[in-house]
Amino acid sequence: MNKVELRKSLLQTRKSIEAEEWQAKSLQLCEHLKSSPLFIKSQTVLAYFSVRQEPDLSSLFRLNKTWGFSRCVDQKLIWHCWTPVSLLLQVGTFGIPEPHPDSPLIEPETVDLILVPAVACDAQGYRLGYGGGFYDRLLSSTVWSAKPTIGITFEFARLPQLPHDDWDQRLHAICTETGFFWAT
Repeated sequence: MNKVELRKSLLQTRKSIEAEEWQAKSLQLCEHLKSSPLFIKSQTVLAYFSVRQEPDLSSLFRLNKTWGFSRCVDQKLIWHCWTPVSLLLQVGTFGIPEPHPDSPLIEPETVDLILVPAVACDAQGYRLGYGGGFYDRLLSSTVWSAKPTIGITFEFARLPQLPHDDWDQRLHAICTETGFFWAT
């Protein structure tokens, strides 16, 4: 199955998860994430606001960390500080909530961890995203390439192997509702 077909199938499966089950799986995933070594030692964490029934990380956002969220600008992700009390959000180009452009920027050198949303991840750390290439472009740049990354997906989408291209960037680990897994 190619990436387009696989993405469509997995998104359909994710869309079929009932709301209560989705929330329970999201909370379990967050518990595994909170106890992972990468998360524990990280002070500045880049994350995402859940859309299209992605795992919901919002239960983490009140933890004592500096949180960064992105805005899509042209073909790049621009990262801003955000707190639950700042409430400066707007709907971005792809219908994704994002920080207001006037929110403080996060400098790459301060970032300890990137939580990467994924349609699917495989054991080697490859990720299937939505096809826009935003995270692959980010993670291939020298300023971001050494940052620890965790792919966030549900267990049904943690696969033994995904099709990947030369430009696809590997993640360091994957977290699902069943556990935290280092890429092999």
